[in-house]
Amino acid sequence: MSQASPSPIDLRSDTVTRPDKDMYAAMVQAPLGDDVFGDDPTVRRLEERAAELLGKESALFVPSGTMANSIAIAVSTRPGDEVLIESLAHSLHFEVAGPSRLWGVQLTPLAGVRGAVPVEAIRGAVRGEDIHLPRTALLILEQTSNLSGGAVLPLEYLRRAGETCREKGLKLHMDGARIFNAEVASGVPARDLAACADTVMFCLSKGLGAPAGSILCGSSDAIREGRRVRKLLGGGMRQAGVLAACGLHALEHGITRLAEDHDRARAFARAIATAGLPVTVEPPETNMVYVRLEDPGPGGHARLAEKLRGSGVLSVAIMERAVRFVFHRDVPPDGAERAARVVIDALRTPEPRGT
Repeated sequence: MSQASPSPIDLRSDTVTRPDKDMYAAMVQAPLGDDVFGDDPTVRRLEERAAELLGKESALFVPSGTMANSIAIAVSTRPGDEVLIESLAHSLHFEVAGPSRLWGVQLTPLAGVRGAVPVEAIRGAVRGEDIHLPRTALLILEQTSNLSGGAVLPLEYLRRAGETCREKGLKLHMDGARIFNAEVASGVPARDLAACADTVMFCLSKGLGAPAGSILCGSSDAIREGRRVRKLLGGGMRQAGVLAACGLHALEHGITRLAEDHDRARAFARAIATAGLPVTVEPPETNMVYVRLEDPGPGGHARLAEKLRGSGVLSVAIMERAVRFVFHRDVPPDGAERAARVVIDALRTPEPRGT
């Protein structure tokens, strides 16, 4: 009898995790109500816990991070406003132009350094009072910065950015999809990282391991209006406590173990970086590793990702910038070592001539 080949190592994203038996049990046991009417006790408990962890007055459970970001923009702007956004941020590249399609706002990208827009650039980008110009209303930063390799925005920078926004009359929204990765990597509590922001969202369905759902936190007024916008967008999920229970379990059990993902990402990156290959590997701060070919040629990163897929390692070529590998709780204990061997072998094997 032939031996079964090992299961693929899925490093496409930390969204691919599946609930474990304890999370399934929490779903089954969750008391339920109708969340649109505000009487699902499990959702209410999750929102209260999230607001407490992020240091905000109130919180709102929504289906996705994209919806949470969209609601934050809606409650902080009016049609015709300008939104300043770090040039690699998720809302600019991966949310289907929602801010302009839905809310009639103009996104103005500002170059950052590992996700951090210099405060001088923020200050200089704010428009003056002029009937010809849009009103600059909001700044969006992403924590951690995905396209910067999962980089952590430092606390001192965030404080300065927040002070600059207040000085200039801007709101600040933090796309904190992976803010708990930032907390674990930096040792700074998420509530301190979020203190500069008027609104902050985080995803339960990424490294924390829930099957769906994100949380938007902010002032009571912002979240009250956000609940109306959620209804407008079709985000009222009725007996949502089955998902909120997963979120509560994730917050209770999923944060501290993120350190394991960071350790495996570092081991994986170190193995590839020291193998003498024609690639650049950014030392990871959190759970993401970006591998850049020195001479990719057209479609080179996509071809590498496809080659790895054929060898049992799933990854994503991101905007032809690099191949991204994301570590999460469902990666097996030997996954980093096995995946690194596959990547090294693939890079050592030349592509056929003419490809």
